[in-house]
Amino acid sequence: MKSLDPRMNRLDLIHENRIQTDEHKHWPTYEVFHQKKRGDQVRHEGIVHAPSPELALVFAKEQYGRRFKSANIWVVKSSEIYTFRYEDEDIFDTAPEKKYRDGDYYKVREKVEKFQKENNMKSGVSTNYFGI
Repeated sequence: MKSLDPRMNRLDLIHENRIQTDEHKHWPTYEVFHQKKRGDQVRHEGIVHAPSPELALVFAKEQYGRRFKSANIWVVKSSEIYTFRYEDEDIFDTAPEKKYRDGDYYKVREKVEKFQKENNMKSGVSTNYFGI
């Protein structure tokens, strides 16, 4: 069956033997990443199911590329993404000797409020050295 969409006809998918559909076989999942403009970060948008990476790009463009301005779309087979296990989350813990790198280490709010109270300063209002 020939598609009415000329973009699908350009792919010449009908004549390729590598795309076969089986009644009980599911297409692989591809993660879709979208870039709004050149130099911008690439964001994860969602997933598509497709029989090949080329067709995954077409599906991703139709599903996610028409919503926003697009510079590029990437697709990655979900099975090709590697990650740490949740049981290994302790590898991300900050070393005890480097807590100064974390903003939560500095507990100065009480000291600031005490200083403001002792110097009759209003909270959130700064004064210069001349008291003006």
